[in-house]
Order: sequence, then C-alpha cells, then structure tokens
Amino acid sequence: MQFEKGAKLYSYEVKREGGEDILYFNYQDSSSSPNLAAYPEVMDRTVDALIENPNVSRIIFVKEKNYNYDFRETGYLLEIASLYVYFLKQEEILSHEKLVSINESFFPKRYNDLFSFLYLLKKDPIASYFELKRILIDAKIFFQRVIGDTKIDQGNYIRFLEKIFGIIEKTKIIQAAIPYFENYRRGNREIYSKLFQPDIIPNFTFTRLVSDLPTDSEMIDQYEVSIDEFDISNVTILKRKNESKLFYHLSPPESLLTEEENYLMNLAKGVLIEHQPKAEEFTDVIRTRKVFFNVSKDLLRDLAQSKGIKLTYLSLMKLSAILVRHTIGFGLIEILLQDKNLQDVSLNAPISQTPVYVRHQDYDECNTNILPSREDSDSWAAKFRMISGRPLDEANPILDTQLEIGKIRARIAIIQEPLSPDGLAYSIRRHRESPWTLPLFIKNKMLNPLGAGLLSFLVDGSRTLLIAGTRSSGKTSLLGSLMLEINSKSRIITVEDSLELPVEALRKLNYNILRMKVRSALLKSGAEVSADDGIRTSLRLGDSSLIVGEVRSVEAKALYEAMRVGALANVVAGTIHGASPYGVFDRVVNDLGVPATSFKATDIIAVANPIKSADGLHSWRRLLEISEVKKHWKEDPVREKGFSDLMSYSVEKDELEASDALINGESDVIKDLASKVRGWAGNWDAVYDNILLRAKVKNEIVNLAELTGKKEILEAEFNAISNHQFHKISDEVIEEAGL
Repeated sequence: MQFEKGAKLYSYEVKREGGEDILYFNYQDSSSSPNLAAYPEVMDRTVDALIENPNVSRIIFVKEKNYNYDFRETGYLLEIASLYVYFLKQEEILSHEKLVSINESFFPKRYNDLFSFLYLLKKDPIASYFELKRILIDAKIFFQRVIGDTKIDQGNYIRFLEKIFGIIEKTKIIQAAIPYFENYRRGNREIYSKLFQPDIIPNFTFTRLVSDLPTDSEMIDQYEVSIDEFDISNVTILKRKNESKLFYHLSPPESLLTEEENYLMNLAKGVLIEHQPKAEEFTDVIRTRKVFFNVSKDLLRDLAQSKGIKLTYLSLMKLSAILVRHTIGFGLIEILLQDKNLQDVSLNAPISQTPVYVRHQDYDECNTNILPSREDSDSWAAKFRMISGRPLDEANPILDTQLEIGKIRARIAIIQEPLSPDGLAYSIRRHRESPWTLPLFIKNKMLNPLGAGLLSFLVDGSRTLLIAGTRSSGKTSLLGSLMLEINSKSRIITVEDSLELPVEALRKLNYNILRMKVRSALLKSGAEVSADDGIRTSLRLGDSSLIVGEVRSVEAKALYEAMRVGALANVVAGTIHGASPYGVFDRVVNDLGVPATSFKATDIIAVANPIKSADGLHSWRRLLEISEVKKHWKEDPVREKGFSDLMSYSVEKDELEASDALINGESDVIKDLASKVRGWAGNWDAVYDNILLRAKVKNEIVNLAELTGKKEILEAEFNAISNHQFHKISDEVIEEAGL
C-alpha cells in the first residue's frame, strides 16, 4: 500500500484484506525507522492505534520498505492495549478509591508510582513490569514498618498491586520475554529484538518474505536458482525442531536490494502501474515480457540519471527483471518455478494468512518463507483469466490453465468462492523444462531397463496403452517419454484440456506433431470444443498416432472408438486415474460408461504409483506393473483372468521383474504384434531378444552418462538421435544378415 501524497505523517488506516484487518502506518517521510523493538515512541504510537482498532491482526509500517509485523507480534501489543484500557476504565487504578482507604497522605506518591507504570506500559511493557515489581517490593517493605490503621491501609494497597501484577505477569509479551530477563537492564530495548522481528517487504511488491532463517533449525542443503547471471536466488533447506516437514527458505534478489535500488523500484513501478494491460497482450506472453523488460530498462536508466544514482549494467538488468516479475509477471512464484527441484507449488486460502507450500523432488513436502497477499492472488487470477481466455467467477469458480514463461511450463488449477469459501487458492504443477525420457526414468529408478525396453517395443508396435496411477504419480511424464519412442516419421496428434505434454520440445526435434486443445472437463459449456469431439476430429485428420493428455469424462467413449480404429495402424495412448488394471476397468466401464467389450480395445495398462518408506516420511515414484488386457472374456476381467502381468514391481529388489508370461512367450498382445512382422511370427526368441536389445541400449545410455558425467545424453535430443540410429542400424543389419 502507498499513502497518498500529502498524507499526514504517522497517520494510519485499517484495511480488511483476505479475511483479516491490517493496520497501515504512514512513515514515508519519517527520519526514523518504524522499528518497534528499537524505538519506544513507535511502540507507544502503535498501542494508541490498537486501542482504537482492537480487531487488527497485522501491522504494516509503510516507508521505503514495508515493515510487516505478523499476528503473533501484533497480538503482544493488542493485549497491552487492552490492558491499558482495562486498568484505566474498568479497574480505575489511578482513582482515589483504589489507591487509599484510610490514610489520605499516601495518595500523591501512590498516584505517581502507578502513573509511571501506566506511562511505561504502552512504550515499554517490560520496563513497566519491572517498575510495578519495584513498587510492590517497596510497598511490602513499608508494610513491615507500620502499625495500626496505616498497616491495614498498606495491606489493602499491596493486595491491589498484587492483582495488577498478576495480570501483567501473565501477558504473552512478558511470558515470551522471561527467558531473556537475566541480561535485562532497564532502558535497554535489545530484549524486544527477540520478540519483534518484522518481515521487511520492498514497497514494489505485496508478497511477504520472512528473511531470517528459523531458529532451532538445522541446515540440510543449500543451492542457487539461477535465471540469468544477474538474477540469482539462494535456497536453503532446513529441518526445524519438532517438525517432520522440512523448511524451504528462499532468498531472492528482491530481498537484497540497497535503499537506492528500492527507491528506484518504487518510482519505476509507480510509472508502469499506470499501464492497463489489454487481454491481447497476454496472448503472447513472451513478446510482452520482452517489451516490458526493455521499457523497464530504459525507465530505470532515466530515473537513475535524474536522481543522480549510479547503476552498473548488472544492477540495471537485475532491477529490470525484478520489475517485470512484479508488474506483468507472477512475482516470487516465477522464481519457485525456476527451481528445477520443485514439482508442485500450493497456495491455500486464505492466501494472505497461509505460507506457500512446495513439493521438492528430494525433500518432499516443505513449508516456505513466502506469504503472498490478497493483492497478489487477485492480480494473478486476472492474468490467468486473460492468458487462458476462460472465465473465473462465482458462476465458474474453477479455472484450469497453463503458464509458459521462457523454458518454464506449469499447469495451473485455480478455485475461488463459492467453491473455496476463504477465497482464491492455487495448485501449480511444474513441468520439466525438457521432456522426461526413458533413460532419465531408469536413472531415477522409476523403472528398470527391461521395463523401458518393453514399453519402447510396445509403442513401436502401435499398441494401445493407458498409463494409470494416482495423482502426482508421474503418469503424464511417463506418457511424454513414450511419445519420444514413436518413430519421428509418424505424425502425432495430441488432445489435451490443459497443455502438459511436451509438444513444443518434440516439434523442435522435428517431430511431425499437431496439438489440439479442448474444453476442460470441469466446464459444461464455452467456446472451446469438447474433448470427445476433439478425439473424433483427430480421426478425420489422417493417419496419426493419438495421444490423449488425460481421460477424465465422456471422452472415454470417443477414445475407445479411436482405439478400435487405430489399434492396428498407430499407437493410441493416454493417462487415466486408477491404482490397478482392475481399477482402470472399473473407472472406464462403471464410471465413464464404456461397454465392457469395448474396454478390450486396450492392449496395455501401465500403473505408476508412489511408494512410501516405513516411517511415512519419504516417497518415491515407481512403475508398479505393466499388464496386458486379454481379449477372450465377457464381463469381469478379474474373474475371467482377463489381465495378465507382463512385469510387476518387486519390493525387495525395488524394480520391475519380468513375469513368466513375458519370458515364456505367453503374451497374446505381443504374439499378435509379432505375427504381423516378418521374421518374428512364430519366433518368440527373436521378439524377446528385440525387447532385451532395447533394454540394453537404454541401460548403456544411462551408464555412459554416469561414466562421462554428460547428463545431456539422457535428455530428449540425444534420445531422439539414439532411437533413429537404433532403427537405422536394425534396418542395415536386416539388409545385410537377415533375421
């Protein structure tokens, strides 16, 4: 928030944001820092404001930076404000009746003592506590020296003091300060620095960032997230005492700016914020960001020159990148998405009161030090509406879309009122910058070389596949890796409601690929084509492999039409939620209404699911089984043995194991595939040798990458070259030696 020009110094304003009342204090022209710990007058002024506004849950002092005091810290002062009013208005501790009962001569001293206590209470509660303690001790000493009516009067006064002292002693701020009393000296406010540690937020952003590392924490890991040479953030992974979930601490360049840089950023954002972006500007996000970056660079350079501030080239580039991020961009969320180790980012409602949560590939679920504001969430929602062209309002409280910024690709799910009664909430799934490949999955132990060889063989054989699994099991990533196993000569058509498949990456590798975007299953109407119509349309677009991002609803019937049409021509594959082959059958037939006989058009079901450690703290993604769907059953594939495992996961070995059916050539799907290939028909050894050969090739790629340290060997570009050479060499061998 920015106070209007000419606003009175130390004026304040209460705003309700994200379900909480926030007290904003104007310190923009103040010569002193708005530090509650350092300055008694700041605390005194704040308590006065809280007396007038007892429902405040957060305090923000607005200066060149915003100094944010959270609910706990605000609660300390709210209790003091409440006590101050209680002592004055209800207890009336300065009244004649409360201070004396018999001897009138004691009134002036007692009044002065308690006035001194009250005077200190607002600006230095700890000093007031010790002042009251001194007054009580002096009163007890005096009690021992007097007799008669004076002793009775002094006893009444002591009981009155003890009541007040008992109340002040139980306050949260005193209880929190007790561990530090040993080194306390009156007038020294160092003790308050232990209790009041504001989040210091640059004025050009609304996001709160807890810059200090948590106390009682142990460092587990530390690394850099580099966007450019001038835009580098530090990540620290910490383990906090008595918490099983780790802590992800982000230190972006925004938090390390100098006062001059912050001043320039405030001026520049004030200029850029006047621009009202149009919807068409968000249809080409990359171009718009480049334009804004260049405008920001010129603007910052001009402002620096006019204000006599020297900026180096790297500083100018850094500030320009930050300015773009916090105007037309998505703030610190962009930095999180640049971290290759993160898989998911969650922002729960109410956003302003809940930290961002992330899922780390090495450390699983983590808390973070990032607390977005209501302004952030509203701004992001408006941008996603424009990017997607889809509605997000009370009538349509769900939005599925995607975000692409440079190499960043992420799937975005947003909900709002009335579905989310506490306001906007976001779930962000980060995609890998380059596609997953089977060698990468082997390296990460999701599957072993034989499993990779079998899947490669089945894709080459134009089978119909469903990749099943629970949420966050790696279904779409595995499907993307199988797309790279499709011969680059073949045309590929993808059908998705949210663009998650690595189409752009395959296009750059010269794959013949067409992407179709259909209406989300959560939307009942709209300008977009429905998923089932999209799949049926793909059948009219010529001879192609069909890849369906996810089978969610009525498009299942259209997919099975495609499977029946395309089963013997090109691969048809998709993902679906299901924890087992029968779970897939149950969902497709009973939930989605596909006839049981049509389900037999599925050749292969591969099931991926996370497995957990015994302590429940760790999980790993694994491919648990590769099953074929037999064709000679009528109603229940389990009772009639319609499923046959080709490979299944061994817990002891932590890898897939080939079944007897695969080893002994009892797979109907593979035998049917082989029957149409010269040299393989009736020759199971030749078929199995080809699967083993593919497995050895994939394994050798992984071994070579580890031996040479060249991780790029595992990536999509080399994978495409490797597959091409495999087919080329196989063709040459057949020409020269035959089968």
